[in-house]
Amino acid sequence: MSDTLSSHHPLGFADVVAATPDRTALIEPDGHALSYGELDARVNQLAHALAALGLQTGDGVAAILPNSRHYFELRLATGRTGQYFTPISHHLTAAEIAYIVEDCEARVVVVDESLLGAAEQALDEAGFPADRRIVAGAAEGWTGYEEVLREQPTTPPDHPRAGSIMMYTSGTTGRPKGVRRQLPEGPPQVTETELNLMPRLDIFPGHEVQLAAAPLYHAAPGVFAHSGLNFGHTVVIAERPTPEEWLRLIDRHQVSITFAVPTVLHRLLRLPEEVRGRYDTSSLRSVVHGAAPCPAEVKRAAIDWLGPVVHEFYAATEGPATAATAREWLTRPGTVGRPLPGIEIRVVDPAGKPLPTGETGSVYYSPSYPFEYFKDPEKTAASMHDGLLTAGDIGYLDEDGWLFLCDRRTDLIISGGVNVYPAEVEAVLLAHPDVADAAVVGVPDAEWGRRVIAVVQPEAGVAAGDELAARLTAHCRTLLAGFKIPRIISFTDRLPRTPTGKVRRRELRTADAPP
Repeated sequence: MSDTLSSHHPLGFADVVAATPDRTALIEPDGHALSYGELDARVNQLAHALAALGLQTGDGVAAILPNSRHYFELRLATGRTGQYFTPISHHLTAAEIAYIVEDCEARVVVVDESLLGAAEQALDEAGFPADRRIVAGAAEGWTGYEEVLREQPTTPPDHPRAGSIMMYTSGTTGRPKGVRRQLPEGPPQVTETELNLMPRLDIFPGHEVQLAAAPLYHAAPGVFAHSGLNFGHTVVIAERPTPEEWLRLIDRHQVSITFAVPTVLHRLLRLPEEVRGRYDTSSLRSVVHGAAPCPAEVKRAAIDWLGPVVHEFYAATEGPATAATAREWLTRPGTVGRPLPGIEIRVVDPAGKPLPTGETGSVYYSPSYPFEYFKDPEKTAASMHDGLLTAGDIGYLDEDGWLFLCDRRTDLIISGGVNVYPAEVEAVLLAHPDVADAAVVGVPDAEWGRRVIAVVQPEAGVAAGDELAARLTAHCRTLLAGFKIPRIISFTDRLPRTPTGKVRRRELRTADAPP
């Protein structure tokens, strides 16, 4: 364990509870606060409730929640009962939710009462048992979350066993896959990721205040907020705050740490100076961004405004690779950082041969823990080369070992920090009887980083134009989450394809985008 982490403060949720049970752990969006002792008691009750429902080591629990204490309670409870926790985006359609619930083999699903619409439809489609549906709030035919907790003791489980989170990611097939790591033996413990990544981003144990305003069902926001509880921080929970509300919360709670995608930084910077000037942001010590490329001008403006506290990291759902502080970035503008301790980064050519310094190729790095794509050994094998993992990104290393990315996965579109996989959107478009061929690409967007554009070849005899675009958009809305729906649909007589049938996406990206 790092000396800088272990010297003065308790490390790990149980140790923080034992040392400072009265310290505030969570502040909910409505202002209600839970101490570490109170949160621990509820987590123990939930752990006993999962056992009473018959869940055993290795079983799965899924949840569809807004940012709330329920997320933390579930993550901590499954983390001491040896189970896998899968948070699911509440922006997905019923079909998308049903697929993940079935694929992750969830034995229990917890849903917030405000999100029952698509969730209930999804669970019905999946044939999910009614007696294993738990609602945070109240709903007819569901078991109440508080009712489940009330029946259980607040004492710890007899034999705590570390669990894990299983997030879902996608590949070129468009079907999400669970990133599953082997459960560690023994009780819950701080992960190597937390020990190696957080100090590089100027995040340490102690009396810090962390704002959790990014969606916790995504990997990075969940990691940072959960680490906050392992580090003894007070975590302020926010659900979809406006840019000014971000600043208001930072000022009110004297927030020192927060995670934000570049889109949020862009929106904060777009606020009028007189609005930004109303709020004290001097408490911020670490504003971490990741999940999508950050335009250099946005990052530089954020550093000019907030000071040298805007740090970044490069990672995938499968694990982290690099980090860069604001000061490091200023000396090497554009870098996404140098490797974390124990991480090897290798840039290779199409044949897998390592490339010299400064040459661009596929970026591979050593995973910080062994993992597999759940029930997909072929995808697992395809993502690895010589023990190293690739997220499909293209980049190069400079002479000092700092990584620079040139393209974030040739096909992947990252819009507002959220992954959109063209193959999935294309499959939906191609299912429409009026579509002969379709390709989906991302084009630059000042606010979102990238926006989703579809280029469609209509079937013979079908008129291209606004009416067809409206029909296709309505079709997409029935099968895809809102952030995946193309912002613009344009038409072509024939898509550019290689002799082997692959779409030449670069031609579509570099063509003038439709107005």
